[in-house]
Amino acid sequence: MEQRYTLLTLGVADLERSIAFYEYLGWRRSMRATEGVAFFQCGGVALSLYPRADLAKEAGVSDEGGGFRGVALAHNTRSREEVDTVLAEAEAAGGRIVRPAEEAFWGGYTGYFADPDGHLWEVAWNPGFPLDAEGNVTLPV
Repeated sequence: MEQRYTLLTLGVADLERSIAFYEYLGWRRSMRATEGVAFFQCGGVALSLYPRADLAKEAGVSDEGGGFRGVALAHNTRSREEVDTVLAEAEAAGGRIVRPAEEAFWGGYTGYFADPDGHLWEVAWNPGFPLDAEGNVTLPV
């Protein structure tokens, strides 16, 4: 298996609400003709929003239960100041600030928000993970 992932799918409670949330943040939806799912191009990968019950059924698992699944998405910024801007945009779009931004022990600046379905997003400025012009992260060797 090659070392990559190409699509991240979030199971959401209300597809239209989630689409509106991400579009409010300025994300542009791709493949608008597709019914029952939304796709957003994110550099070399894509984010997919799919009704949670349908996703569970498709995967052959139960949709029972809830809570933290041990997963957080991350959005790295080009500057420390941009972290606060992104968190404010997420809150204005209907997200919930889970942890306000603060200095991180590893030398960056980071905070967390939850989208309308509770999916966690870390917003971080990490001086050791530079972004190229397209927003792709370059990990140190």
